[in-house]
Amino acid sequence: MSKHKPLGKKLRLAKAIKSNSAIPAWVVLKTNAKIRFNPLKRNWRRSNLKV
Repeated sequence: MSKHKPLGKKLRLAKAIKSNSAIPAWVVLKTNAKIRFNPLKRNWRRSNLKV
């Protein structure tokens, strides 16, 4: 990928990085473990981003 990216693409990639994290432990406690994992978690090899 090129070093110089358009701002829109850079923002979308940054959002994808931030949304690819696990949920905090306090969320599991607060919801009594009804929510245990992030369903939107993505692996960079398995799926491609449409950005």
